Amino acid sequence: MGARTQVALHVTKGTQTLTFKIQGTPTIERLAPIEQKLAASAKEAKVKKIIWDLSDLDSMDSALALLIAKHIHQAEKSGQEVTFSVMGSEVKRMLSMAQEHAHFDSSFESPKESVLQTVGADSIDRLKKLADFLDFFGRLSLTFFYSFYHLRHIRWKEMFFEINESGIKALPIIALTTFLIGVVVAYQSAAQLKLYGANIFIVDMLGISILRELAPMLAAIIVAGRSGSAYAAQIGVMKITEELDAMRTMGFDPYAFLVLPRMFALVIMMPILIFFADIAGLIGGMLIAKIDLGLSTTLFMERFVEVINVKHFWIGLIKGPFFAVLIASIGIYRGLQVKNDTQSIGFNTTKAVVESIFAVIICDAFFSIIFTNLGY
Repeated sequence: MGARTQVALHVTKGTQTLTFKIQGTPTIERLAPIEQKLAASAKEAKVKKIIWDLSDLDSMDSALALLIAKHIHQAEKSGQEVTFSVMGSEVKRMLSMAQEHAHFDSSFESPKESVLQTVGADSIDRLKKLADFLDFFGRLSLTFFYSFYHLRHIRWKEMFFEINESGIKALPIIALTTFLIGVVVAYQSAAQLKLYGANIFIVDMLGISILRELAPMLAAIIVAGRSGSAYAAQIGVMKITEELDAMRTMGFDPYAFLVLPRMFALVIMMPILIFFADIAGLIGGMLIAKIDLGLSTTLFMERFVEVINVKHFWIGLIKGPFFAVLIASIGIYRGLQVKNDTQSIGFNTTKAVVESIFAVIICDAFFSIIFTNLGY
């Protein structure tokens, strides 16, 4: 070790000559400084003759041989004469091999993918992701149904904590949002209904639209943005800090300890959130009906009881657990997909919100088609 392993390129400038001498034991890991100094010296000194002194080298690897051969090639193209001092047979053999087989003037172009290859690769990638999600959902379902027959295995404390975090704390923002949506829908509808003297029909429109569609959808979208993103970020951080691996090492199942409490909490709280969203939305609509259309609260409620079938309320409520399963499973799945970098947390959190909202809208469309065809 010591001086022999210190690699150095010595450059000596003459009147019309430039001498390069390499000392030490050059390897590919130590080649970068030599390459930089060689390029800088060749650029600064415009000489007619270049001398390579390789007498101190006992051997040479292919990386150094290619570097010297490339420099010789460039010098000869510029009209410079290149000569060598005495060098060992092994060094001479490597240098000759590099000069013979290297093609410094050729340029490499990566092959272009055809449209068919791109579509195929993208399809395979999507199928793999679908298989991963189905694998996750299958494990989650097994743990979910296992817990029904082994209630003592449910983490009740964690579940009540998640009920508070995901459900009760979300109640004010959901109530306020649906109240304002009720105000907006009623206000826009009132302008049209007044033209035809059909003020009383605002009750029919508000009752059906809020109970059946608007309240469940708004509650689900807010929960997806609030709780779905939180699930992805929390699980993702635990994965980066290797807490999940530590749990598995100690014999704890992350699905039972982390996934199920969140899933149960959202399944329980989603119908409750929809119920309060129904009330807030109707109060908002009722307020505008009284101010803008002159409908008293008593008249509004009498008409509401008379024309709004209770089935609309139950249809909205039934959607809650399905939306909850979609939001919780997508959020947790995205958390488990986080890689070992913080940027991945942001990426998967965003994906969790977007995919949850998209899945909720698709699910709502299915419900709409099914209930309409069943006559509800």
